[in-house]
Amino acid sequence: MSEEEIWECIQQNDNHALKILFDLHYRPLCVYALQFSSRLPDAEDIVQTIFIKLWTKRTELNVNTSIKAYLYRSVYNECMQSVRKIKKIEGSVDDLKYEILQDQIEEDLSSQQYKLEKINKLIEELPCRCREILLLSKRDGLKNKEIAKRLGISIKTVESQMGIAFKKIRKGFENEELILFIYFNTRGSNNHSWII
Repeated sequence: MSEEEIWECIQQNDNHALKILFDLHYRPLCVYALQFSSRLPDAEDIVQTIFIKLWTKRTELNVNTSIKAYLYRSVYNECMQSVRKIKKIEGSVDDLKYEILQDQIEEDLSSQQYKLEKINKLIEELPCRCREILLLSKRDGLKNKEIAKRLGISIKTVESQMGIAFKKIRKGFENEELILFIYFNTRGSNNHSWII
């Protein structure tokens, strides 16, 4: 599901779609908010506030950019309001800081998008059963035992196929750093990222 589709579902009162969006962006947005706030709890409060506002005003909002860009801009604005209340900083200094950080974020997002597109392609190239097992594990959050039961195969076969999948993906990135954050939304888990 694309982020545009997720946003459309949110506007139609789908709170599961909101959770998907939250899981995708919560951590990176907290890291971004920390650029302006020295305390993690403050950064987390700001990001949570943005998602609450997004949900409560979902039918009124007119998002002209990508939903990702909207979230980053909203976090920035919220951070700046907090900073101004406490320190009463000049707006021009804030805007300069935002522009510098925005350049860095756009570069990071571009790199992440490239990696996600590449890993999608590598997953599509996996043998059918291998791909099915990988997606059941990483996308659907099933444990090896659950996958084995669902597909009528042994746990060792599941482990073997997972090993093959990871090996092929690693090989596809053998000349590049491969750290993919928040690639799959794993059901029933607090860990919404995986590293190969």
